Amino acid sequence: MTTKEQIIYKYKTANVLEKLIGLNVIMFVLTYVFRALFFLMGIETNLFLEWLVFPKDLGDFVFKPWSIVTYAFLHAGFLHILFNMIILYFGGQQFLTFYSGKKLLNYYILGAIFGALIYMLSYNLFPAFSGIGKSYLIGASATVMAVFIGISTKVPNLSVRLFLIGNIKLWWIAAFFVLMDIIQMPFDNPGGHLAHLGGAFIGYFYTKQLDNGNDIGKWIENLITGFQQLFGSKPKRKSKTTMKTVYKNKTYKKTSKADQDDKQKRIDEILDKISQSGYESLTKEEKDFLFNAGNDI
Repeated sequence: MTTKEQIIYKYKTANVLEKLIGLNVIMFVLTYVFRALFFLMGIETNLFLEWLVFPKDLGDFVFKPWSIVTYAFLHAGFLHILFNMIILYFGGQQFLTFYSGKKLLNYYILGAIFGALIYMLSYNLFPAFSGIGKSYLIGASATVMAVFIGISTKVPNLSVRLFLIGNIKLWWIAAFFVLMDIIQMPFDNPGGHLAHLGGAFIGYFYTKQLDNGNDIGKWIENLITGFQQLFGSKPKRKSKTTMKTVYKNKTYKKTSKADQDDKQKRIDEILDKISQSGYESLTKEEKDFLFNAGNDI
């Protein structure tokens, strides 16, 4: 297998979380590649970066509307991307235990959008920000907060093991992140911390809406599916045949309401067990059931 084939294979077999992290790393590398190219051409400004970061001014945003999402795949330095990707991986692993990969992408994009809007509104409405020149939002922190706070809202009492600390409940970590943003806001990067809190809010709100049966991120799934159908390869038509299927079997009907209720009851019982005794207390059968149920959500 050639290197190209190995890369294609790894991409096809990777889950959404791995693809998001991979895309962040690729964009980070490209940022420095283009910076070097522009430097060699005598251009001091990194045009690649400026074209993708999110501006605080509505007038600038009108000319690059894609930046409301693209900024969330860029980072200002190595430690910036390292910290964000560690938290995204840690929170994303827990997230995929209870939700599907499509939901993870919904949280990520909604976190980017809501974090950017809070950032823009804050800089244009609050008097404390008046007089500040050009300012840009960069980094996946708002999206990471959306994912982490989202899963912490779903299973707040889930016990996780942290290096050198031991077992700790998920909501304690989430509360620490939110508290740190609030404390640091007056001293450093206030707009960025407000964006983080915007991502945290949408993560909390999205989970609560899902619990109530309302998927506020479904439009993202539909939009992505539409693009895939528009630009993806069309499936080949099957050759016609004279044979017809005439047999019908009632067992292929959609799951009945009673079956759905039983499934939800089982999920609730497992979640209660996690809240009381932690995820590691589950049996292999219970873990498999919860994982399969999450892929259907």
